[in-house]
Order: sequence, then structure tokens, then C-alpha cells
Amino acid sequence: MKGVVLAGTSSGTGKTVATLVAMHALERAGYTVQPSKAGPDFIDPSHHRVVADRPSRTLDVWLQGQDGTRRNYHRGNGDICLVEGVMGLYDGDGSSTAMVAEALDLPVVLVVDASAGMESVGATALGFAAYADRIGRDIDVAGVLAQRAHGGRHENGIREALPEELTYFGRIPPDDRLEIPDRHLGLEMGTEAALDDAVLEEAAATVKAERLVEAAETPPAPSTEAVGMTSEDETVSIAMAEDEAFCFFYPGTVERLRACGDLTTFSPLAGDEVPPADAIYLPGGYPELHASQLASSATLDGVAARASEGVPLLAECGGFMALTDSLTTGEGTTAEMGGLFPATVEMHDRYQALDHVSLVGTGNTTLAPKDTERRGHEFHYSSATLQRDAQFAFEVERGDGIDGAHDGLVEHRAVGTYTHCHAESGLFDALVEAALESPV
Repeated sequence: MKGVVLAGTSSGTGKTVATLVAMHALERAGYTVQPSKAGPDFIDPSHHRVVADRPSRTLDVWLQGQDGTRRNYHRGNGDICLVEGVMGLYDGDGSSTAMVAEALDLPVVLVVDASAGMESVGATALGFAAYADRIGRDIDVAGVLAQRAHGGRHENGIREALPEELTYFGRIPPDDRLEIPDRHLGLEMGTEAALDDAVLEEAAATVKAERLVEAAETPPAPSTEAVGMTSEDETVSIAMAEDEAFCFFYPGTVERLRACGDLTTFSPLAGDEVPPADAIYLPGGYPELHASQLASSATLDGVAARASEGVPLLAECGGFMALTDSLTTGEGTTAEMGGLFPATVEMHDRYQALDHVSLVGTGNTTLAPKDTERRGHEFHYSSATLQRDAQFAFEVERGDGIDGAHDGLVEHRAVGTYTHCHAESGLFDALVEAALESPV
């Protein structure tokens, strides 16, 4: 499957909207689009899924390595893959958009905010193309998609300013209806604030879909197979929370869990009974937006009870927060949570951690044997205060974790982290292996 990367000059250039409009343009031209996202984001992919009607692939060389990034790309399916970048093209030392484009050998279409520029759009594109040589990266800037650009003289000036080697891929018109509301952690989710199809259709008319297809290239295949387990001889059942409070999980993780056993989902917000599973996974999300509803639901108590019986459990970020003693929202309201992990959590106005993370096992849990590295990322507006003696699964080599030096509170066979991990980290295979060792 051929693909291109849509990269911004910086955060805030309108990459997500440009990606959604470009998807619509390709689909109206008869192409099936596989969306993908560079970096560890969960929110932008939710908008991709609404437009493309299929999960968006996560592509991150820190979380997955080069071969893992290529594997995740090639697991997609479509006529063309659009990869939305993260921040500006060259920003980020863990897994920048440039690193992902280089690992996949994909051309870059630069999304430039043209609202206050014309000839300068060409100068900007030339600068971004030349910078790759300066830092020794093999990046092919194929051309420009002009964001917030008018037609007529404005569009003509942008197109004429581009040198012959840079393609003009069209424009996204300035339109307030193409703005997506945001909040802490980023944009609102695609299920909450999806752009109107008619608005996307109108904007897509000014994007050159065929030029995107002509520019697209096919990434090289991975040189190694995935290192992971499948449960062909033994059946293990896995229960995963999934609703508006627990919505941050990667398609690749779900695929790996399904390959390892029988995956069943349940909703704490709906008060579902916890399925009788051999392992439990609580992904991240927005428990702080649903704290009172979670406090009145018996589901979290059920999860904590299953953990106390010895069922292996992994709770990431929002899942961890929901299983602490209490959660204090940004409005100052405190709600009782599941009470499994010995901590209280409080929301803040500013983010408390944002980084790619490297964790090293302390030997306190089978999910991470001593000295085993697990890579992930963290992005949260809350902080946790420990309430009693705590055991940690990990020491933090990069990132902040729970207390600045450790992550992964351990209770029974349960681990609660601020870190989100991808299936390529091996953490989810370890969760399944723990269930197979001594199923309850």
C-alpha cells in the first residue's frame, strides 16, 4: 500500500483538518483510504476513524522500533495511506514526524498555514526541504498543501511561488466550520465533535487527490517478524474496558490481544458486570469527565475484587486513575474510585507529564521481569499522591511516571501506570502469559 505523510510546520497549523479533508478528497475520487497517525496520539485517530470508517494505525519509532513501525503500516488496508504527522515535521527527539517518514521512506506533503502569507509559503517549504540535508535525514518534501488559503490571487500566488521540484497539492479554504473544539489533552474526540460531511465535501473540492496518489510511495517491508505470542493451544480470556471514559487504546494492541485469546469488552460507565476473564485491561481515557458516574457504578469495585483474587490486570493512565482511592476533578469535586491502588489523584490546569517513556522492570511483577525495558508515552493533567506503602513495577529511565522516579503501582497481580504502552513493547504479551501461568 502506497502512502504519504502530511506534516505540519508546527503545532496548530491544522494538520488534522487537512488530513480529514484530504481523506474525503481521495474517497470522493474513488480511493479507499487507510488513515494513520505519527506519534502516540489517541485523539486525532478518533477523527480519522469517523471519516475513513476504519481504525487509524499508530506509527511511532520510539514505541515500535523501525520494523515495528513498518509492521503496523503494512497491517493496514486500502488504496492509499495518509499519515498525519505530530507537531512540526522535525519536532520531537523520541519519534518525530521526520523519523517516521524516514523509517517508512514516505514522501512528505507539508501542511503550511497560508492565512497570512503567499510567496512566503514557497520559502517555508524550501526551508523545510533543505533542513533535512542539514541534519542528515533522508526526507523527501514533495510539496505543499496550503491550509486556510483563499482561491483566486491568493492561491495563484502560492502556486507560482513554489519551485518546480515542489508540487502544489491544493488548499484547505478558511472556514470556521472546519474548526474542531479542544480541551485538555487536545481536541475533542471524533465521536463528540466530528466535522460535517457536507463541509468536508465542500473543502475537498480544492484538494488535488490525484496528485497525492501520484506522489505516494510504498514503504519497505520489515526485516523481522513480530516478537509476540499467540494462544493456539490454550485459550485465555481477556476483558477490556471500553466506553467514553476508557477510550485510549491502539488498534495494534487490540489486534495482539485478540491474537492471544478471547477478548471481551465491558463498560464501567454502563455499570457492566466484569466478565469472568483470566486477565483484565483498563486503558486510558477521561475518567475525570465521568467521575461521579464511575463513583456510582459497581463495575470498578468488581474490577478491584477480581484483582484481589489474583487476576492479572493492567491499568494505564485513566484506567490507573479510576482504580485509585479517589479522584478530584478540576472543579474540586472528589469522587471515590475503585480503591485498588494506594493513591489519590487530583486534576490540574496544566499538564503534569508529556514525553516518550522508558521503563525498567524492578522485578516486582511478572508483567516486567527485573531489568526488562518497556517503552511507552505519557500525557496527563493529573498527579497521584501515595497513601500507604507502595511497590512499583518500574524505575523510570525517561519520563516522569507516578512519583518522578517510578511507575506502575503493584497490588496483588495488578499494575497501574501513567504510561501508555503499545503491543510492540511486550507488556501485553506478558499480561497474557501471566494469565496462562495461573488462571483464576
